Amino acid sequence: MKLLGKLIAGIVLGIVVGGGYYLTSDGTTAQSIMEVVARLFVTMQSVLGSFIFFLIPLIIFFFIADGISSIGTGSGKVVGATIGVAYISTVCAGLLAYFVARFIMPVVTSGGSVPEESEGIKTFLEFDIPPPMDILTALVLAFSFGIVMNILKAETMKTWVHQGKEIVEFLIERVVIPILPFYIAGVFAGMSSTGTVFKTLSVFGVVLLVAVILHWIWLVIQYTIAGSLLGKNPFKMLATMIPAYVTALGTMSSAATITVTLPKAKEAGIREKIADFVIPLGATIHLSGSTITITACSVAVMSVMPGFEIAGIGKMIGFIFLLGVVMVAAPGVPGGAIMAASGILVSQLGFSEAAVAFMIALYIAQDSFGTATNITGDAAIAGIIDKYESTLNKKDSV
Repeated sequence: MKLLGKLIAGIVLGIVVGGGYYLTSDGTTAQSIMEVVARLFVTMQSVLGSFIFFLIPLIIFFFIADGISSIGTGSGKVVGATIGVAYISTVCAGLLAYFVARFIMPVVTSGGSVPEESEGIKTFLEFDIPPPMDILTALVLAFSFGIVMNILKAETMKTWVHQGKEIVEFLIERVVIPILPFYIAGVFAGMSSTGTVFKTLSVFGVVLLVAVILHWIWLVIQYTIAGSLLGKNPFKMLATMIPAYVTALGTMSSAATITVTLPKAKEAGIREKIADFVIPLGATIHLSGSTITITACSVAVMSVMPGFEIAGIGKMIGFIFLLGVVMVAAPGVPGGAIMAASGILVSQLGFSEAAVAFMIALYIAQDSFGTATNITGDAAIAGIIDKYESTLNKKDSV
């Protein structure tokens, strides 16, 4: 069963357990049994959640530090331009999502609510693993190490950081992703024990639809820019890339879709030497679709969470700029982007564990669409870099 199916099963199981506790009469044997089962689920959530949040600073440090060190100091203007354009695209996609969601989400989420952390169900034990560092410390440390490792050519440290990244990636792929359905089941068991979970779930189908529409708006914007720079019809370019989009819907992996994206990018008019470089790099660092979903869904969660209001533009701009950095280094596994972003959702927007769990469930539900948007947008990035590189060559030849 794919991850989405497992998450749905976890949500259903959590609702059944929590709902069973909520619906049984006080003092009955059935209620006592359901309370024990529900407390087991909530305890499981507490233990697994503690491990997940422990891992987040390590994800940020090792992936960003390794990404910076792998760029090198002499990689050329084209590499820097590609990274810069990918980052700008990611940030602008997030800003678009925020401004649209800021006005739409309060309307589509009207009447829904995300309950506070479970009030009726208590865990059997308190289990807390303190993270090794906070999120901003991990970001600053990653940039400091990544940049200085390049300056000093510290190959031993580069190897250590790269192997650290591989260890963390292994933990994500083999431990965190498999336990996510159980974690989500515990969260929904706690929430459904209050009887408000269905009102909450009814909101998010519309939220996901808004996110997918925003994906396509951003793709049109990207290809309009690329097409105008290259003198090509942007809609023909986008139509050429549809097979890559559809493939990514199935693979849920930008890397696994490169075999389709690369020839289609060349067919769309991107020069071979540019496509061969930008498409594989873009599959790793360009996550505009994922950023749109995370931003739009975070606004939706803030609009329905008790005691919360949608963050102002100043706070959200800071969040989106940090999110852009985190997305560049996000692990390349299904759900990797939201796992990496969880830290700044907590540190920058003050999300609770229940809110983060909702974000994870929402993100995984549309992961294939976000991935498809990421990989399809890579060809537009390649088009912009194609124009930039040809302009550089003209200047050098003068």
